[in-house]
Amino acid sequence: MKKAYYVLSLLALGMMNSCRTNDEVISENRKDPGVHDKIVNVTHHDGHPFSTGTSTTGKFVAGPGGGVLMQGFYWDVPDGGNWWNTVNSKLTDWSNAGIGAVWLPPASKAQNGAYSMGYDPTDYYDFGNYNQNGSVETRFGSRAELEALITKAHAENMQVYADIVINHNSGGQSEYNPYVGSNTWTNFSGVASGKFPRNYNDFYKNSYGNNDEGAFGGFPDLCHANPYVQDWLWGRDDSVGKYYKNVMKFDGWRFDYVKGFGAWVVNNWNSNVGGFSVGELWDSNVNVLESWANNANSSVFDFAAYYKMDEAFDNGNLNVLNDDMMWKRNPFKAVTFVANHDTDIIYNKMPAYAYILTHEGYPTIFYRDYEEWLNKERLNNLIWIHNNKATGTTSILYTDTDEYIARRNGYNGNPGLVVYINMSSSWQERWIQTNWASQQIKDFTGNSSWYPTTQGDKWVKIQCPPNSYSVWSLNQ
Repeated sequence: MKKAYYVLSLLALGMMNSCRTNDEVISENRKDPGVHDKIVNVTHHDGHPFSTGTSTTGKFVAGPGGGVLMQGFYWDVPDGGNWWNTVNSKLTDWSNAGIGAVWLPPASKAQNGAYSMGYDPTDYYDFGNYNQNGSVETRFGSRAELEALITKAHAENMQVYADIVINHNSGGQSEYNPYVGSNTWTNFSGVASGKFPRNYNDFYKNSYGNNDEGAFGGFPDLCHANPYVQDWLWGRDDSVGKYYKNVMKFDGWRFDYVKGFGAWVVNNWNSNVGGFSVGELWDSNVNVLESWANNANSSVFDFAAYYKMDEAFDNGNLNVLNDDMMWKRNPFKAVTFVANHDTDIIYNKMPAYAYILTHEGYPTIFYRDYEEWLNKERLNNLIWIHNNKATGTTSILYTDTDEYIARRNGYNGNPGLVVYINMSSSWQERWIQTNWASQQIKDFTGNSSWYPTTQGDKWVKIQCPPNSYSVWSLNQ
C-alpha cells in the first residue's frame, strides 16, 4: 500500500519554499522505516563519464553520458558458422541506436570445434582458418568473417571486445605427466597454428606448485606462474594479447572466470597489452569486487548491483537500491548488466534497464533482450537517454518499497536527469529537488505528458506511470 503524501496549499506554498532544507522531502510519514526520503549523494568525483578509451583505429568517440556495450551473443547461438555474419548485419543498426561496443564470444578454436561456444579453448590463434578439432570454421564462422565483422564495427564507430579464456584449456592430447604419475590431457604441442605449444609443465600441478586460485570443470588448469605461459599470453610480440590487439584489431577484453587465477594476471596483461578490460568475478560481495578491480587494474561486472536489482524489481522492495554496489564504490570500474549468457534471473527487466541506463557505470545490453525479448524502441530510448542525459554524479532522492527516484547531477554543461521508477499499480507523483531553477522540464521517455516548470528553489512535482519509469531533464 502506498504511503499518504500531501501537497501543501497554495496559501502555504511560500512558507514551504522558505522552510525546505536541501536534504529533505516534505512527508507526513517521516518515521516510516519503509521510506528513505533524505537526499544521499552516492558518488563523489568531478562528474566525468565512464571511458573505455579509444579503439585500435582511433575513431571511437562516446557521447556525454559515456558508452553502451552490447553482448553480441547468448549461450548456444545457432551453429553452422554464420554467427559472425549475423552480428555483422546488425552493427549499423546498433551503432545508429547509440551502442558503442560489442562483446564477442571466445573467437578461437576449441575442443568441440564447430559446435563449441569457445569456453574450452585449444588453439588461441585458430580463428576458423585451420582444419582442427573436426572443422575449419568455429561455431561462429571463419577468420575472414570475424575480421570483416571487426572492420565493420570500427567503420561504425564501435569498439570490439574479445572474450578471453585463460584459466583452462581443453582439446589436448594424452601424455604421461610425472607430476601426477599418470597420463593427462595436456599435450598441446601439435596445435595447428604452431603458436603457444604447451605440455604438462604449463599446467598445474607442476614444478611451480600444486594449484592456483581455482580450477574449472576438470579442464587442464593453465599455470600463469610459469614465465613461458606469461610470455605467450602477454609478453612476446606475437603473444595472445598482442596478436588479438595488433593483428585481429580487438579493442578490449572480457576475462572469463577470473576467480580461477590471481588478479595480477589481468594486471600484467593490461600493462603489457592495453585496451579496455572487464573481469567476470561472479560474486555479490562488493568488497571482493572492488579489491579485485583495484588489484587487476580492470573494470569488473557489477554482480552486486545485479542481485540487488533482482531483489528490487522481482521481489517488490526498491529500498534495496540504497544498498552497496560496485558502481557506487567506483563507477569507473563497474560494468552493469541485466542478463548475460550465464545468468538470467531478473524477470522484470525494463525497470532494470531503466536503472542501469540512467545510473553510473558502463551498462551492458544482452543480445536476446534487445533483438528478441524486449521492446527495442523502449530500449533505444533508454540508450539515447544514457548517452545524452545520464551525466555527472548520482544522488538518491527518495525510495520506498515500490518507488525510487535518483538524480544525475550533470557534467560539463550537460544538465543531467532525474529518473523515477514506480513499481506500484497506480500513477504516482512526488515533489523532488532538482538542480534546475525556474526551468521547464519534460519526461524524455514520453510516458508522462507533463511539462512542469521548476520553482525558484529548484523543487518540482513529477509523476511516473504504474509499473514503469519516467526520466526528466531540461526541455531543450
